[in-house]
Amino acid sequence: MSNDVNSATSSFVDSLRWPDKKVPTEKNDELKQEDFFALLTQQLSYQDPSKPADNDQMISQMTNFTMAEGISNLNTKFESLAASMTSNSALQASALIGKKALLESDTVEHGPGMQSRGSIIVAEPVEKLTLSIVNDKNELVRKIELGEQSVGATRFEWDGLNQSGDPVPPGEYTIKAEGQTNGKFESLPTATFRNIDSVNVNGSQGIVINTKAGAVRLTDVAEIA
Repeated sequence: MSNDVNSATSSFVDSLRWPDKKVPTEKNDELKQEDFFALLTQQLSYQDPSKPADNDQMISQMTNFTMAEGISNLNTKFESLAASMTSNSALQASALIGKKALLESDTVEHGPGMQSRGSIIVAEPVEKLTLSIVNDKNELVRKIELGEQSVGATRFEWDGLNQSGDPVPPGEYTIKAEGQTNGKFESLPTATFRNIDSVNVNGSQGIVINTKAGAVRLTDVAEIA
């Protein structure tokens, strides 16, 4: 009687258990070097003795397989290298935050304790080079005389004072550079230093820096200060 009870109890307990299921193994369709040699051995075993396989053809097959395997391994290494370079670029880019970038611009930023600086691009020797600083009401705030300048980048600084020597409110001011070349006054391109607020690592565009004036690629920055 007890044996029957034990048997019934065992059957009831077994019925409560999860049925054993075999986890299917994933098939890998990639041919490895061992698979190639297995196929080559099989090919040799079925060849016609009267028409043996051409040695040149066999060497060509082995060479093609070796090249394919090498290219596959090379691609894997390049992917790893690209990931490492992206990581290094992000780390280096983070060191730019807080620095100043010289960007092509026709405005200059002024704030408390800020020394507004920039450059005027002189393509030909000029005489009577001047820099005019204008506020948002299109009023002339300051005119800086820079005199005669040779070819190159002519630096300028503005202390935030107007023509009378009084401080002006903080904000963005328009700048305009003019110089006399061959008896004619011409406008010249300008660039100003902007504070780098943040940086992005953007695949196709590389490192992009963000300033109050907008976003620009690092390759378009003339100078970092």
